[in-house]
Amino acid sequence: MKKILYNISTAMQVKPSKILLFILIGFFSTNSLWAQTQERKWNIGLLGGFSVYAGDLGNSMTDFTYSVFRQNPTAGLNLTRYLSPSFDVSLNTTIGSWGYYNNYQTVFKGTMAHANLNLKYKLNNGYLLAEDARMAPYLFAGAGLTNLTGDRINSGIDYPIVGGIGVRLKLSSSFCLVYQATYGYMSTAHNNPQSTLLAPTGNDKFMLHMFGITFNLGDGVDSDKDGVSDKKDKCPETPENVKVDKNGCPIDTDGDGVPDYEDACINEVGSAQTKGCPDTDKDGVADKDDQCPNEPGTMATFGCPDTDGDGIIDSKDKCVNQKGSIAMEGCPDRDGDGVADAEDNCPDVKGLAQFKGCPDTDGDGIIDGIDACPDKSGPASTNGCPDTDGDGVHDGIDQCVKVPGPASNNGCPVLKKEVTQLFQKALQGIQFETGKATIKPLSFGILNAIVKVMKENPSYKLFIAGHTDNVGEDEMNMTLSKERAASVANYLIKGGVDPLRISSEGFGETKPVDTNDTPKGRTLNRRVEFKVEFLEVVN
Repeated sequence: MKKILYNISTAMQVKPSKILLFILIGFFSTNSLWAQTQERKWNIGLLGGFSVYAGDLGNSMTDFTYSVFRQNPTAGLNLTRYLSPSFDVSLNTTIGSWGYYNNYQTVFKGTMAHANLNLKYKLNNGYLLAEDARMAPYLFAGAGLTNLTGDRINSGIDYPIVGGIGVRLKLSSSFCLVYQATYGYMSTAHNNPQSTLLAPTGNDKFMLHMFGITFNLGDGVDSDKDGVSDKKDKCPETPENVKVDKNGCPIDTDGDGVPDYEDACINEVGSAQTKGCPDTDKDGVADKDDQCPNEPGTMATFGCPDTDGDGIIDSKDKCVNQKGSIAMEGCPDRDGDGVADAEDNCPDVKGLAQFKGCPDTDGDGIIDGIDACPDKSGPASTNGCPDTDGDGVHDGIDQCVKVPGPASNNGCPVLKKEVTQLFQKALQGIQFETGKATIKPLSFGILNAIVKVMKENPSYKLFIAGHTDNVGEDEMNMTLSKERAASVANYLIKGGVDPLRISSEGFGETKPVDTNDTPKGRTLNRRVEFKVEFLEVVN
């Protein structure tokens, strides 16, 4: 180990400028280096510059005067290996002087031989800058080995932590100019300006400012791995394991321009469209797959013609010139009801085959177009409208939906003549005590007759309406008419009529049938009216 350090120390006695000259002469005398391209993974750089001291004695890193720079010349050699678009690994070596100067006086000076291994992060990685950017900055960090010697230096080996920045300027595919600044933090201090008997203090730091040129190294690249380097390869993107000729291009046995590895018919001339197979009718479907090889067709119809483009070949299409579906044997069916438009009486509305494509929404056997009630099932006798009681009057106009009656009476049963006469007689025949709701006994006969009618006709529902003249207060008349109608209803209920078949209401003087200006008119307005509604009778 001592012998090795002695040899390094001895080598450092040679001026750095001479060392750099020797390296450059040796490098440029190797002509093969000039033939490398940017595709190659290895890169070597020759650099020259200067070192700067920083430590307990002072800091020259911010002193950019010539008097400082000229005293610490340094030469270096860098070797870099490409890892990925973002990262490289590099080995940097330098040799030169190292010292500190204060007021143009040398405080200490010695020789520094340094090497460090770095991981480099490139900003021209395709994310921050383009990979082929002319100006390519980078950052790096790593660890190093430094040997320091000199009369006023605490000589020895140190293992500094290093980091820094750099930038490459692309000159060609092979050459770049480079600037790199390396900061090193040592594990101890090596300066000893006062006396060799005094121990140095603190942790020394240094900065290397290096400029130079880099060159690409390595064997030629064969990107497609076909045995022909990219430089000579006329087909550099050939897939792996494909047989190629001397120019790196795939073999094409039949000479049709489709290489054998893509040619489905190696010994027959074809086109790229049909993967190298013949296509007699030129429809883009190879004859071997064409069910109609002598008639132009489509890929979807296996080479057979389809005039209307509906996916059904003409020989099986019943409507050759109209787009249709397979279900309709090639004929159109706009509403999708399974009835071809040519036979569909309602081609734009989905219907049923039994009605020639017309709809019957309510399913009553009458198509919507002539059905008076298309959403409700009904018989033909009422034009498709429902007739619950079957009296020939549809429910929409039948005032007695569940009780049969003639159309002349709006579908309600016709009251017997004697019943009509009884209700007419009751208008004036039911008498009350003056100003009261008490029924006079002379009215009992009429009311008993009404009770009998209601019992004999279980489908009757009776509405009783009370009315007064305009004598007295309106509010009083309204109350009186309600009480009188209720008195009549109660009498009938007591006589045995189901309460659910009786309802009453009073209207006061609001609905006169004659003038209130004469005694006769007022008499007619004081009345009790009976209106019959009909109920469904369930046996």
